[in-house]
Amino acid sequence: AMGGNHTQPKFILLGITDTPWAQSPLFGLFLLIYIVTLAGNVGLMVLVWVAPSLHTPMYFFLAHFSLADVCYSTVISPKMLTDLLFGNKTISLAGCVTQFHLFALFATAECHLLAAMAYDRHVAICHPLLYAMVMSPRACWRLVAWSYLVASLSALVYTSCTFGGSFCGPRGVDHFFCDASPVLRLVCSDTRRSEAAIFALATANGLGTSVVILLSYGLILHAILGMRSAPSRARAFRTCASHLASVSVFYGTLFFMYLQPASRHGSQDKVASVFYTVVSPMLNPFIYSLRIQEVKAALGKCRRRMLNRC
Repeated sequence: AMGGNHTQPKFILLGITDTPWAQSPLFGLFLLIYIVTLAGNVGLMVLVWVAPSLHTPMYFFLAHFSLADVCYSTVISPKMLTDLLFGNKTISLAGCVTQFHLFALFATAECHLLAAMAYDRHVAICHPLLYAMVMSPRACWRLVAWSYLVASLSALVYTSCTFGGSFCGPRGVDHFFCDASPVLRLVCSDTRRSEAAIFALATANGLGTSVVILLSYGLILHAILGMRSAPSRARAFRTCASHLASVSVFYGTLFFMYLQPASRHGSQDKVASVFYTVVSPMLNPFIYSLRIQEVKAALGKCRRRMLNRC
C-alpha cells in the first residue's frame, strides 16, 4: 500500500550539496560533462552507423553501449542540472519511480552489454576461424535483446521492491536522483525483505556478468601469452585494453555502491554515484575512440568524404 501518498505525493531531492556557493560551479561542470557525454556517444553511434569498416560485432555492441550511456545519463543529468540551477528540488512520486526504473534498466543493460563485448573479444582472439559463424548478426542481436530483456525484468523487481512500501513522514531523498537506498530509508514499513531482494538481484546481475568477463579475459590472456609473434600479441592486447578500461570504471564504482549493506551507505555514496552516473558515460567514447585504430581511420574517411562534398 502506498500509504500517505494522497496527501503529499512529492519527494525532495536533497542534491549533491546544500552549500549555496557550490551550486553554480557544479552546474557549469555537470552541464559541460553532459554535453560532452551526448556529443561523444551520439557521435560514436553515428560513426558506427555510417562507416562500413565499423560494421562488426564489436562496434555493434559498442553502439548499443553508447545508446545506454546516453539514455541513463539523460535520466539523471537534466533533472540534476535544473535542481542546481533553480533550486527546485521536488520530484513527484511518479517522476521518482520513472527515474529510478529507467536508471536501473539502462545500468543493468550495460552490465550485460559489457559481458557480451567480453565474449565477443574472447571469440575473436581465441577462435578467430569460427568468429564469423559464432558472432553472426543474428547472434549479436540475440545478445543485445537478452541484455535488454534481463535489464527490463530486473528493473521491474528493483522498482517494486523500492517503492512497494508505505511512505509516511519526511520526504527528503538524500541524493541527487531517486536511488534505491536513499528512497528505502523513507519507507516506514519494514524494508528488510525489499533490501535483501534488491541485494540478491544486484549481486546476481553484477557477479554473473563479471564472471563472464573474467572468464573471457582469463582465456584471452592464456591465448595471448601463447602467441609467437610480438606484433600479434600487442594487437590482441590493444583490442582488449579499451574494453577493460570501461569495465574497471563501471564495475569498480557499481560494486562499491550496491554490494554493501544499507547501513554502510554514507555521503561517499554520492561521490561514487557521480562517477558512474555522470563521469563514466562521458569517458566511454573517449576510452574507445582514442584507443582503437579503426575508429580513427573511419573518422578520417568521413572527414575526407565531407570535405570532398563541400
